[in-house]
Amino acid sequence: MAHGAAAQSYPSRPVSLVVPYAAGGPTDVLARIIVEPMRSALGQPVIVENVGGAAGNIAARKVVREKPDGYTAIIGNWGTHVVNGAVQTLPYDLRQDFEPVGLIATNPHVIVSRNTVPARDLKELIAWVKENQDRLTAANSGTGSPSHVSGLYFQSRTGTKFPFVPYRGSGPALQDQASGRCPTPAGSAGRGIRHAADQ
Repeated sequence: MAHGAAAQSYPSRPVSLVVPYAAGGPTDVLARIIVEPMRSALGQPVIVENVGGAAGNIAARKVVREKPDGYTAIIGNWGTHVVNGAVQTLPYDLRQDFEPVGLIATNPHVIVSRNTVPARDLKELIAWVKENQDRLTAANSGTGSPSHVSGLYFQSRTGTKFPFVPYRGSGPALQDQASGRCPTPAGSAGRGIRHAADQ
């Protein structure tokens, strides 16, 4: 005789939430905030896994390669799930290989600089950048990331040109910016500015 089989309850083991950036940035902080209520609701540990690099592409590719059983998720954003597909040829399909679960948060883009920059508002900053563009760099959370695209937009709108320094996420970029270690053009005593966004 055939016996009935009960479906395994979900989740029956820990769930992995992949953050496509280094620890310490806004996406990582957001992930660590939301895993606490997720753990309570799911009754299982939810593990944050930071997989930085390539503006989120390494993390997205890792998640796509996992078994689609609901035990691996990615906390994506405009950069990882919109811009990357528009500006790069990806080894996965953003529309076919991912299923949106929910909107978690929104965040504005801001421009921050070292406190040694004499500008007091955006108008003064633009004027200062035009006078010093050969002496500064702009840190961002990776080539093709929202902060990089925002920086390119800033250059386009202001008629400025300066090199970008891509990092593996906003966290490392912000740390170098705050400590004065953001690289500047060779042979200059320049100052860095940073486009902070998520990542």
